[in-house]
Amino acid sequence: MKSEKISSKELFNAIDQIYQEKGITKEYLIDSLKTALKAAYKKDFENTHNNNENNENEVKINVIVPEEVDVDITEQAIKVYAVKEVCDEVLPEEVGIKITLDDAKKITKRAKIGDKIKVEVTPKNFGRIAASTGKQILVQKIVEAEKDLVYTQYADKVGQIITGTVQKTERFGVIVDLGRVEALIPANEQIKTEKLQPHQKIKALVLNVVNESGNSLPKITLSRKNPNFVRKLFENEVPEIMDGIVEIKDIAREAGSRTKISVWSNDENVDPVGSLVGKKGMRIQPIIDELNGEKIDVIPYSDDIPSYIINAISPAPILAIDINDEEKIATVVVPDDALVFAIGAGGQNVRLAAMLTGWKIDIKTETQIKENVVE
Repeated sequence: MKSEKISSKELFNAIDQIYQEKGITKEYLIDSLKTALKAAYKKDFENTHNNNENNENEVKINVIVPEEVDVDITEQAIKVYAVKEVCDEVLPEEVGIKITLDDAKKITKRAKIGDKIKVEVTPKNFGRIAASTGKQILVQKIVEAEKDLVYTQYADKVGQIITGTVQKTERFGVIVDLGRVEALIPANEQIKTEKLQPHQKIKALVLNVVNESGNSLPKITLSRKNPNFVRKLFENEVPEIMDGIVEIKDIAREAGSRTKISVWSNDENVDPVGSLVGKKGMRIQPIIDELNGEKIDVIPYSDDIPSYIINAISPAPILAIDINDEEKIATVVVPDDALVFAIGAGGQNVRLAAMLTGWKIDIKTETQIKENVVE
């Protein structure tokens, strides 16, 4: 049976075009096409051999459909092969899975009883079937492959920072164009004080990537509010962090207003605070700019709890500190005129210090302590 070339080159041109534009491999597309064409052949085979219902005088024969069918796609020609067993005799219903020895020897002279050989069974009209089926399967496989590519690409970026372009702002969040796919910064992951504008280039932390059902692309959720956004900005900016010399220990953040970040160095010759700030602020300033002027306090981490809490309260001067280990409460004494600095506007400084250290911090003035002693 002579194989038939598809009259239109659209199918094969489409494979080349998809490969070039979508980055989907030809092997993946051709394998998908083969699978679909096998199914199309089996369906056509059943329709061709089992349709005797219109002739009452004929006995309907349920021809066995080949279980093994191979599709060969070379030089824009499609050939269909069925794997058949070589037998002495082939019953009418077995023509799909068996072949006589005489017919088998026409294919290969070495054929013998019991062998299984590939027999070309390309139907006359299979070029048309292939073109129609191929277009459908390619469309579906493009969708599936794009989903897989996007998911793989961005699932690996969870916890990392990516750059995108603000597309539009909706009530539920900000839509960000990442190129191949859109992402969402939900309202509760935005910095309340900033107003992102269309076409604005921004950075954001990838929070999660979820594969949606159906043909929808994966759902990518971003954040500019998460404390780890600040952590990753510093990790990308400071070589000492990338080299493992300096480590970010804790972060406390009120997005859009102020962040406290504690750092530690495993090299006594490397100043961890200076590493993050940089000479004349050259390292920290780009991060402040990215956060639209958000204040960032970089403090040295300490395993000594009193020292760590004192560092966290800075820049307020500390006169004394009393630690209650059981209740994890630290009472900090400051000069009367330093109370405002220690507590901070709206209590922010002490609140962030408590978040950073994990301790409840009670600020007292020198006068308050004296009065309690007198009482």
